[in-house]
Amino acid sequence: MIDLKKYTPEIRTLKDMGDVLYDKEWAKRANPDLGLYYMYRGLKKNQGMRYDITVIKALMLGEEFNKTKGHKHKQADEIYIVLKGEAIFLIQIMENNELKQIYAIKGKRGDVCYIPPQSAHFTINPSKENDLYLANWVADNSEFDYDIIQDKRGAAYFYTNSGWTKNNNYDIVPKLKFKTPLKEFPKKYIFLEKESPLVDF
Repeated sequence: MIDLKKYTPEIRTLKDMGDVLYDKEWAKRANPDLGLYYMYRGLKKNQGMRYDITVIKALMLGEEFNKTKGHKHKQADEIYIVLKGEAIFLIQIMENNELKQIYAIKGKRGDVCYIPPQSAHFTINPSKENDLYLANWVADNSEFDYDIIQDKRGAAYFYTNSGWTKNNNYDIVPKLKFKTPLKEFPKKYIFLEKESPLVDF
């Protein structure tokens, strides 16, 4: 059992999000110090992998549902597990920083999402009432790249009150596809599954 009250999270605030939000007029009026999500890093380690927990608050960013800023791993892959609430994982397959494919995976408690290397990814809390709790395993020495996300001002799609909305800062936006989550860890990471119990919050 992990007691998050014993740890100090890194807090992503509205001002940290830069230009990646859909409703920029709302962002101009909102409190820049508003906490959007909370990252508890390095709660466990196993064979070079680090276990984190992220809490994404049930907030509306104007017309858009709350989300992570998004990033791209230069080499590493990553595994997410939904602990509480519902999640939408938005994954962009990139080649030489060009968007080739984009898909969304909707997950609930116990579902697993695998993030392949060299992809940009974002997590959305599609609820206006319930906070989202996520765990993830990632290489402890992995490097995050935010440049492509900042340059394009977010993901290729925003999830809003009106549904999925294209980001016109991308030259080409492929059709959004939908995939189902995994029910267990990928084989090469099966040794981490027992290290990832579904705790209650």
